[in-house]
Amino acid sequence: MDKPDRWRPMASAPRDGSRILVTIRSSEQGPAEVDVAYWSHDDRFGTEGWRASDSSPGRIIEYAEPELKCWMPMPSADFSRASAPLPWQGDDAQQLDGSGI
Repeated sequence: MDKPDRWRPMASAPRDGSRILVTIRSSEQGPAEVDVAYWSHDDRFGTEGWRASDSSPGRIIEYAEPELKCWMPMPSADFSRASAPLPWQGDDAQQLDGSGI
């Protein structure tokens, strides 16, 4: 991957179960946030879609496509970087993916 710490459109996010960072759109519930998520196929615990990585059977956090603005690969263990990336704050007129809620 060319620039691993660059936000990308959700349409290009891997749907193979690997964990990625996602920007959750701001809403009436709060400001934009970054979370770790993965694509999950249908199973006995839920339907196909994006789930928070800290979900567990019976307590699944699922994200609808319009809730997620963009993604980036998980950062490598680089101890010189002491903080996580900030949510993408670009202009929504320059949509990365979808129209939002």
